[in-house]
Amino acid sequence: MTTFTTRITAMYTLQQPDPNYVVNALWEVTGVDGTYTASTGGSTTFNSADQVDAFIPYADLTEEIVIGWIPADVIVGSQQCVQGLINIQIAPPVSPAKTALPWSA
Repeated sequence: MTTFTTRITAMYTLQQPDPNYVVNALWEVTGVDGTYTASTGGSTTFNSADQVDAFIPYADLTEEIVIGWIPADVIVGSQQCVQGLINIQIAPPVSPAKTALPWSA
């Protein structure tokens, strides 16, 4: 069974509409299944027009809060991608090999 973790790797801010207003977060989803590990990254852009909750000052942000701003379907899609990468490690696809013609050997 794969265990997934999500972490924020960087954030970009503007000084409007509030000081250090987060407008973009870079993140990484990692999956570990026994000895197999894979990860994928992405970024999510935030728009003040879409803000629902009260502004949280930058110094009060936690990684959990910012991860909560990433749409759940984006996280799930990234987990599925990571699982596919792990599955390939567990059972690598078989590729056909070009073989010399038996009558020309």
